[in-house]
Amino acid sequence: MSLRIHEWFGFDPADISPKAINVREQRRCPFVGGTCSKVLSRSKLVSGVCSVKPATSGPVICCPNRMYADEYRVLLDVARDAFGDGVRLCRSKNDQIKDGLDVMVFGKRWGKELRLSNRSKRGSYFVDWVLALLKPNGTLSQFVAMELQTMDTTGSYESAVRALLAGDRDPDPSKAGINWENVNKRILRQLIYKGHVLRQEPLCAKGLYFVCPSPVYARIVERLGGDLRQYPPQPGALTFLWYDLIGPTSSGNSTPLALGGRLTTTVDQVAMAFTAPKNLPEAGMYEQAIRSSLALK
Repeated sequence: MSLRIHEWFGFDPADISPKAINVREQRRCPFVGGTCSKVLSRSKLVSGVCSVKPATSGPVICCPNRMYADEYRVLLDVARDAFGDGVRLCRSKNDQIKDGLDVMVFGKRWGKELRLSNRSKRGSYFVDWVLALLKPNGTLSQFVAMELQTMDTTGSYESAVRALLAGDRDPDPSKAGINWENVNKRILRQLIYKGHVLRQEPLCAKGLYFVCPSPVYARIVERLGGDLRQYPPQPGALTFLWYDLIGPTSSGNSTPLALGGRLTTTVDQVAMAFTAPKNLPEAGMYEQAIRSSLALK
């Protein structure tokens, strides 16, 4: 597999506008501020890679911070979906108006993260974000949890990054690839586990939200057999929100992030689809591989 760097420090690599040049020189993230957190594992070089473009598909976001464009718009999308229009996000008590529309946000860079008293030895039940709707008196009314996932890459695109740093605006594709196996190994297992944990919470009336790029959602649906039944929001619900990069854009502007779709199902439906014997490879696959390998010796 090969891929190209689609966005670099928030912009098209070919963008030579003053704004794009400035963030590159400072190695800054234009979406959450501060130094870019994408660091290459071997050289520790700040890569600045937000999204990549495989040869066989559209762009894939590979940095979670890229999903927080437009002042963390995805958090407001989830809050509105869960609690209705008109709600506002609050970082602290100073932001509260106390009219029943305040949503306290618990997560990284939003004032403070929640501390849970006991960590399960069988798995982690910490989530990326908790959005808590408050009553007019400032006490808790209800809450939802949100996980956000982009996609990791395999191999290395360091040569392409170094070429960009050297001034090449269209470096050759790297031999890196997308780690789609993460859908099987980690993402679905965590969603099922955390969804069951949250079902035990009386005030988590609408369950768990999962926010991801559209290609990640498409791979999840494919892994689950191509179909997920829709349900209304309820305890034990799992709601997917997926987003697309909508381009091209003008010089000096990042590609807009647009909501691609929404679907609510249940943790039970996902768990059953995940363990069902659907989408199995051709029978005899292992035997064929063994025989082929033996024939080569």
